[in-house]
Amino acid sequence: MEMLIRGGKIFDAVHREPYEADILIRDGKIADIGANLAVSAEAEIVDATGLNVYPGLVEAHGHIGLDGWAIGYEGQDYNEYTDPVTPQLRAIDGINPFDYSLKDAALGGVTTICAGPGSSNVIGGTFAAFKTVGKCIDDMCVKPEAAMKIAFGENPKRCYRDKSITSRMSTAAKLREMLFRAREYMRKIDLAGDDESKLPPFDMRLNALLPVMRGEIPLKAHAHQANDILTAVRIAKEFGVKLTLEHVTEGALIVDELVRANVPLAIGPTFGQPSKIELQHKSWETPGILSKAGCQVSIITDSPVTEQSHLRFCAAMAVESGMDPFEAFKAITINPAKHIGIADRVGSIEVGKDADLMLTDGCLYALSTHVVATYIDGVKVEKT
Repeated sequence: MEMLIRGGKIFDAVHREPYEADILIRDGKIADIGANLAVSAEAEIVDATGLNVYPGLVEAHGHIGLDGWAIGYEGQDYNEYTDPVTPQLRAIDGINPFDYSLKDAALGGVTTICAGPGSSNVIGGTFAAFKTVGKCIDDMCVKPEAAMKIAFGENPKRCYRDKSITSRMSTAAKLREMLFRAREYMRKIDLAGDDESKLPPFDMRLNALLPVMRGEIPLKAHAHQANDILTAVRIAKEFGVKLTLEHVTEGALIVDELVRANVPLAIGPTFGQPSKIELQHKSWETPGILSKAGCQVSIITDSPVTEQSHLRFCAAMAVESGMDPFEAFKAITINPAKHIGIADRVGSIEVGKDADLMLTDGCLYALSTHVVATYIDGVKVEKT
């Protein structure tokens, strides 16, 4: 199947300046970009004259599908409160593709999301990167296991104060213990080789951590406060594992340290008042400060904390607070795609990538701008 989006002004998240061109879509992929492209007689033609064409927006961190539209406590599936250490949990086993939040996100131009467990647990389980349309999460996934969630700060202390955690030191110690055990578990498996008799007894929690220990996925660290951010960096360095930092509320207080750490940053959510002490330095200036310093910055809604379809308005607020507009655009497209390890498929308009596109009647950041159409894998998202 072929489709030609003709005559739109393309903002591709690669070049700073937009340009007018046609986009040829074939079998859900971007097949060509240029002028006067030849297409088959059966090709669908979409006239984008006067419209802006953007890549589908990407959310680096949220909980949509596990907690979303009109869901009360009984319907929440993003936190497991029985055990502070649950690396064996997988987001794909809880995401509800029929949650209307996903359709709302798609209609708002958000086409790919990385969602998973919340921040109650020291180790919460794996996040999944997936498209915002579909009936079966297995078919929607771009990356079923994109990262292993860990959490620092007030949330584990609050959720497990009566059980096993009353300080930040306890949180760090529990994480270190599991990483030590996972490293030893991996060592024994590697030493056993093909000799099954030498394999260690199967441990589901340690087995779930093997992709982290082997460098296949990062630890995805919930950290607001500066000391928590640096504890996450310290532990990741100690064990030689990959790391991404989520929220980074006090990142502007430790700019030099974050530049040296050189890890991806997902900043937000920033709408609303600080609801706890570790959010007291929440500011729309933070993404711009860290981006200007050379950090790879993504802007997040932490949906449903902020409605997923408002992702572009979060970028707009960062621009209003001093962030370079192109860097803010990358912070909701190609940077989050890199953050979650799927930039080969989404996050920019380039030949070979998934045909995830958003057509608007104005500037991405303007309140008056409407999303005219969203395409995911070359298929238009319908309102009904």
